[in-house]
Amino acid sequence: MNRLLPLVAALFLLSACDSQRGQQIENVVPTLASIEGLATVLPLTQNAPPPPYNREVTRFSLVDNGLNELPGWRYVVQLEFNGVFSRTPRETQASARAEVWFNQLASARRVTFTTSGSLIGQEEDIAYEAVRLGPDSFLVQDNTCLSAGSADAETAAELSAGGLVGGVNRASPAGGHATINSQDAYTYAFTPDNLVLPSVRLGDNGTFTISSYELWISPATNAVARFYMNLYVDNAVIFNSQLPVTGDLIIRYDAFDLGTEFNITTPFGC
Repeated sequence: MNRLLPLVAALFLLSACDSQRGQQIENVVPTLASIEGLATVLPLTQNAPPPPYNREVTRFSLVDNGLNELPGWRYVVQLEFNGVFSRTPRETQASARAEVWFNQLASARRVTFTTSGSLIGQEEDIAYEAVRLGPDSFLVQDNTCLSAGSADAETAAELSAGGLVGGVNRASPAGGHATINSQDAYTYAFTPDNLVLPSVRLGDNGTFTISSYELWISPATNAVARFYMNLYVDNAVIFNSQLPVTGDLIIRYDAFDLGTEFNITTPFGC
């Protein structure tokens, strides 16, 4: 349990500080890849999304905003870094993956979370399951119920994609229309100064470059269906790392089963 507590606290801080860290990133003028380089195999068309999504969209400063208005859903969010500690040849890597299920009627939420690598602030890789059922929360690691009804269990069960990967303050329709994760979705473009990245804090003279991205929004569900981004960061603190790093950061977010009410129960061992 001791090795899990710092991680849960760090993730909570990421979620709480996303606006402040996004502002710090905006102080730098990075390079943005053109929308023509959008990394998708689906063809673009000139179909415009329905109102009000045919205009500038400002509701997704956190990528999972609006999901709790739906009866249920599931999403997967992943981050991966490969690079070096800044100004050194020493290589480092880190990754984090969360899968989250939700049932609005039951006020239930289930989170599975795994990490690997030295940047997360842990000497060992972490894997846990957290469940919230109404007012009760449970935390399980290695098939053992480590914490039931505690503040740590509650915090772990509230882990969010927005707290990990942030979102976009303002985005505009970009002309793409396709079915993404079974949702009728449209592509949107944004500028770097509208990007919110709670997992990244630039150091002195730090910069970042967006090499490619995809932002797909589903008007029917008022939700982001997909948010992909490839970044190159230079002299940046990520995942609350102790030292700044330089390298490639990959972000992947996919929302599935929007509107589906999942059956969420007390985890095994609790």
